Amino acid sequence: MSKNTAKGQIGVTTENIFPVIKQFLYSDHEIFLRELVANAVDATQKMKALGSLGEFKGELGDLKVRIELDPKKKILKVTDRGIGMTADEVDRFINQIAFSSAGEFLEKYKDKAGSIIGHFGLGFYSAFMVSKKVSIDSLSWKEDAEAVKWTCDGSPEYEMGPSDHKDRGTVITLWLDDDSSEFAQKEKIGELLSKYCKFMPVPIVFGKEQEWKDGKYVDTDKDKIINNIEPLWAKAPGDLKDEDYKKFYRELYPMNEEPLFYIHLNVDYPFNLTGILYFPKIKERMAIDRNKISLYCNQMFVTDHVDNIVPDFMTLLHGVIDSPDIPLNVSRSYLQSDANVKKISTYITRKVADRLEEIFKEQRTDLEAKWDNLKLFIEYGMLSDEKFCERALKFALVKNTDGKFFSLEEYRKAIETAQTDKDKKVVYLYATDTEAQYPFIEEAKNKGYDVLLMDCELDSHYVNLLERKIENTRFARVDSDSVERLIPKEERIKLEMSEADRYDLENMFKAVLPEGNDYYVEGDNLGENEAPILITRNEFMRRYREMSALGGGMNFYGEMPESYNITVNMENPLVAKVLAAKTEEVAPQAELPAEAPENASEEEKKAARDAREEVRKAHRTDVEAFARGNEILHQVTDLALLANGMLKGKALADFIERSRKVITDAYLK
Repeated sequence: MSKNTAKGQIGVTTENIFPVIKQFLYSDHEIFLRELVANAVDATQKMKALGSLGEFKGELGDLKVRIELDPKKKILKVTDRGIGMTADEVDRFINQIAFSSAGEFLEKYKDKAGSIIGHFGLGFYSAFMVSKKVSIDSLSWKEDAEAVKWTCDGSPEYEMGPSDHKDRGTVITLWLDDDSSEFAQKEKIGELLSKYCKFMPVPIVFGKEQEWKDGKYVDTDKDKIINNIEPLWAKAPGDLKDEDYKKFYRELYPMNEEPLFYIHLNVDYPFNLTGILYFPKIKERMAIDRNKISLYCNQMFVTDHVDNIVPDFMTLLHGVIDSPDIPLNVSRSYLQSDANVKKISTYITRKVADRLEEIFKEQRTDLEAKWDNLKLFIEYGMLSDEKFCERALKFALVKNTDGKFFSLEEYRKAIETAQTDKDKKVVYLYATDTEAQYPFIEEAKNKGYDVLLMDCELDSHYVNLLERKIENTRFARVDSDSVERLIPKEERIKLEMSEADRYDLENMFKAVLPEGNDYYVEGDNLGENEAPILITRNEFMRRYREMSALGGGMNFYGEMPESYNITVNMENPLVAKVLAAKTEEVAPQAELPAEAPENASEEEKKAARDAREEVRKAHRTDVEAFARGNEILHQVTDLALLANGMLKGKALADFIERSRKVITDAYLK
């Protein structure tokens, strides 16, 4: 090309590429800085490769990438001392959009080129998202090369001619447009460099180091390098100590507490992947920080949304993954799913399981001390990933209400003798709240049973999983029934009651129980010295309501009324006294009218049903009136409600007043 200035039109297949770039190609305008710095780093890395191969005989010199900002003029410059470009190369790689010099260079020097970030040839054009004019001044490393200048105002028209640039490499100059004035602020550029370029493999300079002098910070002569060119994940694990990993975590997350454990990923076949993942300490288990794993491509930040690379449960981890083998679209902002991504996901899952099993075998005490912060992660993984679940069954722990830890295999062996029921199933008793369920826990312990503490938000799902995974196993919350019926050792003889007695018992207790719930009332012989009434919640219904509350796909359970089992201890003296009073004060139900014959009309059948219902209703009204007026019945029912945290408002106030009266009558009269 001649030395004279030339004009031309950028070779694109669409009439105007720039609106496409601004609106669709890149997900976020701030990406422009990452792309320009990445290109500068690429050019520098290529220069290093040429020097190491002996193709370039001169001095490499200073290979830093420099960022300069003039806030007043709204001019931003990115300068490198990389391989530069000739006029022909500018024509090929800039004027003909989507020809990537990185791709061509990799093809030629694929075995020795090192980490070349660019892949698409479109990164440079991201500059037009924020600029009204962009220029390139470049001098190639090639012998006898002449500097070239290229300028474009955001239309397909460009100008290209000689440049007075004297140094090898390239200067990209951006005249920021009015809509992008935020990028003319030093703080904003510093923020973007920290976000996207913190670990790029070439030193990046932005401004000068400062020192405190005469009551203020002033610039020194020392360049301020904003990146760490040798991040921890790029180093060999054998060369690192625990403190190195902890220090790096503090660098990544300055405000976080020290992590529980870490995993160093390092594989070069069948794909390239390095990284460090940390198990964070979770203070509030449902206030979890997701999107704390950053994806890098050859030390260039890509995204902190890695949902398509790691299984969902691993998004609870923190750390860094770096891989050139994860395919990206042209903006490098989104992941494209392919076979490599699936292999990488499988590998990471396996490495996490390996690390946890290693900790279980070699650092058991440490694992137990940190289990309460780990168990949400483990349970979530077991529930959502079958392969992880199979591995985790070996190292997952359970803790009993005395604070003792067991593996799943250890716990089964510990309880199977005492807690095997008549159907040969080992029953795992568990509590979710040691304070609220204290009486039930103590009653189970007095029978020689052990009780697990399962207070994780996912435990209603988790116990379902364990029942499927561990043969001949059943889980029962300790307050879901009387202790004798939680682990039945033999067939129990059901208490025989007439239909009329069952009907009266049900209506009597429903009359004094809180409205709005479903109650299943039954009589049973629990023992003369046992409580008069036992209120429990059906294990199946309670568990599935809790699963529904966590979005377990069972919303219809969450919409149903609360359901309680009311077991009336027919052997308790107070119950016997109430029933005797009922027999004395309430007349037996009158004989029901006859049912209509089969050949009766529908009107006759309805009339017969209504007549029978009238008799039942009259008797039910008498029973309910008796129940509401019986202080003993109110007192024993309220005691049972109080034990279950169900006595509130006026009912609680009435109970307190009634109890005060009972005590006064007993001790002062």
